Amino acid sequence: MFDFKIHVNCPNTFARVGSFSTPHGIVRTPQFMPVGTMGTVKGITSNQLKETCAQMILANTYHLHINPGEKIVKDSGGLHKFMNWEHPILTDSGGFQVFSLGKLNEINDQGVSFRNHRDGKRIELTPEKAIAIQMNLGADVIMAFDQCPPYSASRDDVEIACRRTHNWLERAVQAHTRKDQALFGIVQGGCFHDLREQSLKTVSSFNLPGLAIGGVSVGEPTEEIHKIVRHLAPFLPERVPRYLMGIGSIREMSIAVANGIDLFDCVLPTRLGRHGAALVRDERWNLRNSCFRNDFDPLDKTCTCETCTNYTRAYLHHLIRSNELLGLTLLSLHNISHLIRFVRAIATAIEDGCFSEDFAPWQKDSIARHTW
Repeated sequence: MFDFKIHVNCPNTFARVGSFSTPHGIVRTPQFMPVGTMGTVKGITSNQLKETCAQMILANTYHLHINPGEKIVKDSGGLHKFMNWEHPILTDSGGFQVFSLGKLNEINDQGVSFRNHRDGKRIELTPEKAIAIQMNLGADVIMAFDQCPPYSASRDDVEIACRRTHNWLERAVQAHTRKDQALFGIVQGGCFHDLREQSLKTVSSFNLPGLAIGGVSVGEPTEEIHKIVRHLAPFLPERVPRYLMGIGSIREMSIAVANGIDLFDCVLPTRLGRHGAALVRDERWNLRNSCFRNDFDPLDKTCTCETCTNYTRAYLHHLIRSNELLGLTLLSLHNISHLIRFVRAIATAIEDGCFSEDFAPWQKDSIARHTW
């Protein structure tokens, strides 16, 4: 049911093109996954999302547990039917909220006790409960519950987080019983390369259908993320999809792909869209700026998304300056299409044998120069 095939390897890097079979379809890799935390990619309908060529999206266990609750989702027929998305879905375990809601939780070896960020009520999340929630949600890929330490954590604290993450993974494997879901383990270790290597070895020993590199985008400089991925690249298991959590800029994705990463997710495209910003080539444009007032060109002349096909920069500027919701939707649609188009271009370059020339991260201007 879950089969990962590698179709092409880059001879000069660790980059590869593959396909990951799931109950709701095949995911071509490398692939960017838009984030739909609450069962919705913010401001975008399922039909609009399909038009971006998104193949797999992400939802969040912690937030869906709080509202509407996994029972309602299960009673509706599962998350796919609940949100009208017929393609693959991945659910995060809530482990990132251990980091992002650090001021609202208490951690011990059993699990994490959260104070609900909405009403202050206590929520207990254990590896077993995170798995139970995700089995009720019914995503194709689910994540083991992990402890995600902040960048500022000491080595001792990161070692404790690794130990807990590995113990929690063992408990998650025992609790998971749905054969139509793929359970991924998560590699932790902070910026300590030896701890990362040990964690990868431990997580890989469970022979799961996929794994993720977590604990990045937690306050560290982006160069630290690159160092982590570069260090792990030679040790990553070959025959499973590899997922780098929380990454979504084209530079970071190109470097990660060069080091063997297959899957990415990030809130960046919709968050920028909601703030009136568009991704165009390797730049971020603020559509509030007056320079777009009389600019009747498409947002990106090379893009075929709904936004760029039908609307001008002047119209988008008008919508954003007028605080019209349509403007935020159109920019979000374009930004998602932009990143998905980018990873598709990377896949084509790998297949054509020119990835190391056209997208090599050590060529500082290569991404901006390449036509995609």
